[in-house]
Amino acid sequence: MKSADASNRNRNRTGKSKKQPTQEHQARLLSELARAREELTRLERKLEHRPDFGLGQGSPDIYQWEMNLALRKRVLAKIASLEDALKSLDEGDYGMCERCGEQIEPERLDILPDTTLCIRCAQRIRH
Repeated sequence: MKSADASNRNRNRTGKSKKQPTQEHQARLLSELARAREELTRLERKLEHRPDFGLGQGSPDIYQWEMNLALRKRVLAKIASLEDALKSLDEGDYGMCERCGEQIEPERLDILPDTTLCIRCAQRIRH
């Protein structure tokens, strides 16, 4: 029974066998996750001191502080995405499109290792 379950996990919705993720995928995801966490630490240090501002007064540094706050939000989203990709790798679902169930193109995963959509589904969402 175990081998049938494993075999089914290695097939997409159309019954085609999917390519197994490699240690290279895991290493890439972990590397990007470490970089994102370092960036988060750097941004949080910059956000510790908020410049004073008020109507007609204050520091122009508030613009940089607000930019860092926006970047922090983006980095937090990237960290969550990378952690989700690592979880799907552990569960055997990494590299499968969450919309159509087809295998995500290897070239796309090379560029966007935490993507959850194949190129066709991503294009449909954009248009």
